[in-house]
Amino acid sequence: MANVETLGTLERRVSMSVPVADIEKQVGERLKKIARDVKMPGFRPGKVPLKLVAQTYGPQVRNAVQKTFSDVVRQANLKVAGYPKIEAKGEPNDKALEFSATFEIYPEVKVGDLAAATIEQPSTAIADADVDKTIEILRKQRTRFVTASRPARDGDRLTIDFEGKLDGQPFEGGSASGFQFVPGEGRMLPEFEAAARGMSPGESKTFPLKFPDDYHGKAVAGKDVEFQITLKGIEEPQLPALDAEFAKALGVADGDLAKMRSEVRANVEREVKKRVDARLKQQALQALLDSTPLELPKSLVEQESQQLLERAVTDLQTRGLKPEQLPSLNLQPSAFAETAKRRVALGLIIGELARSESLQPKPAEVRAMVEQEAQTYESPAEVVKWFYMQPQRLQEMEGAALEANVVKWVLSKAKVAGKEIPFDELMGAGA
Repeated sequence: MANVETLGTLERRVSMSVPVADIEKQVGERLKKIARDVKMPGFRPGKVPLKLVAQTYGPQVRNAVQKTFSDVVRQANLKVAGYPKIEAKGEPNDKALEFSATFEIYPEVKVGDLAAATIEQPSTAIADADVDKTIEILRKQRTRFVTASRPARDGDRLTIDFEGKLDGQPFEGGSASGFQFVPGEGRMLPEFEAAARGMSPGESKTFPLKFPDDYHGKAVAGKDVEFQITLKGIEEPQLPALDAEFAKALGVADGDLAKMRSEVRANVEREVKKRVDARLKQQALQALLDSTPLELPKSLVEQESQQLLERAVTDLQTRGLKPEQLPSLNLQPSAFAETAKRRVALGLIIGELARSESLQPKPAEVRAMVEQEAQTYESPAEVVKWFYMQPQRLQEMEGAALEANVVKWVLSKAKVAGKEIPFDELMGAGA
């Protein structure tokens, strides 16, 4: 027997009394099944005494409580969010096991009226000058540096040795040998870059420098120090010529410049569409959140926060962070709580729309999404095959296709106002 209590909007508690005889029966049946295949030293398979099997496997097969809980929530038609907290009640006796399970249920999702929402539909014209700018960016990405014997200037790649002293003593992080930087990029402090400009290879210079008060190195923040630098070498940037070799480097096998320009334009058009779609998606999803207030299960938010934390740690390690450096960052799931709430709420809303409005993507829609993604690679057909061989990646594409259908649905309900966005503004804002 079971009793379901309402503790809050989403929190529930089930109190249950399960006859010990029922538990022993379930456990016994499971143990007999396991015993047939269990191998223990000194016993033939299937001939191990049941008592020995129970001693070894008993804790793992006593799932009667969990099964009873599952039966109860299924009969009560409750959708459990997260994991239940199961606790024994009182002292165990020979007749029945008393326990309680505290848990949350999923909230009822009623998508709000979107008629009052206004969504800006961006549009961006691509001019020939925009294609030219993109080609110049591609050229700069392929810059070569060649040795120069003149004095250093902005844009050069300099190789230097330097040593800094605070009150006449070297300080941590204040010296390096064979260090490279490019004046004008802002990577070094302005006084440091200014000192390097005009120097010639082999020349040394000593100069004073005051670190900013908010400098990340606390030991020298706001302090006056003295640096000595020796310029070891100067390399000046050299852009590749806009010729057949450059076109081949971009994947145009025959080096045809007109074909290269056409392919660059096609890539720009794809990127513009991607960023326009991203803006639409952000607005559509925000409109759904604004119109559909929800009380969220704390357990789901906690799970999502933990997953976001784990992804952040993995990303930092991919970027070179060492495991021993993690404690100093003091990363906590709570830092990701707001993002987690948004993701959980959107997941619930999108799930409800997929069900109530039949927005689950069709195979052809998923295929179109995969092919669109594959166009950014050199061998699209091979990439498409790869996606269909990777269940996790294909699932991501299915999710993206579902979100695209949700965006279309929102646009059909809300007010849509066109807005012209200059090319540079769109590309500068990122996706």
